[in-house]
Amino acid sequence: MTRCARRVNEAGIRIEDLVKCYPRLYHMAAAKNLPSIKCRGLLSTSTLLRCFQVPETQRLEVETCRRPKSVEKCHPDGSVAEVRDQKPMSDEKLSKCLKDGLTPCEWYRLLNSKVFFWVTHRRLEKMLNAKAYRKSRHAVFIVDTESLLADCLERVTLSPINSGSTLFDPAPRGRCTFLPLHEYPFRLRRKKRGLRDAVAELAVEHSVPEIWKHVFLVEERGAGRPSETIWRRGSAAGCVGSA
Repeated sequence: MTRCARRVNEAGIRIEDLVKCYPRLYHMAAAKNLPSIKCRGLLSTSTLLRCFQVPETQRLEVETCRRPKSVEKCHPDGSVAEVRDQKPMSDEKLSKCLKDGLTPCEWYRLLNSKVFFWVTHRRLEKMLNAKAYRKSRHAVFIVDTESLLADCLERVTLSPINSGSTLFDPAPRGRCTFLPLHEYPFRLRRKKRGLRDAVAELAVEHSVPEIWKHVFLVEERGAGRPSETIWRRGSAAGCVGSA
């Protein structure tokens, strides 16, 4: 048992219980990233930078520092991907809420190593309507939790907080923020915060290259324009190549 596991009470949630409580997962990406996602799947920031052959000095700057604005990168094949900004973060507030001797640079590197999903639609809508993002166009992925876990379980961790935000009164965070299912204190969190906030994020280390296997629906949303269905499971046009 790890040190993190010993710190929590009533630890662990079974796969079937997580699926029952949160049958859908939600991911938001820049709409311009769709062509790259179709080819490569969902990539963490660090994986994307390596895949796009970004020089190491530039990678370090993106991976270990707060991004005040989004960064666009080009692949040698001409495709483009946008690395989202980290406007909800503050270095000063982050330094005060970090535990376990972690530095802000180490926290940013940790965040950039993961692909993130919200476990509730409410959190997705909150991000879509945030001042920093409501005027942009986004690709929204609605994902089958059970299917994703079947492929990625060994790389999945859960977080009780919005790990990429230090707005308002930021929650403490450290090496135990991201825990595998068998160590996550789900029952304790549910008792204190209710089912809706027992889990905030589900993260997958490195990438989800076969994300299209797990998708129910992909929509393009935002910027005050009507939503557009890009891909729907089971529809006549529901294939990646025709989206």
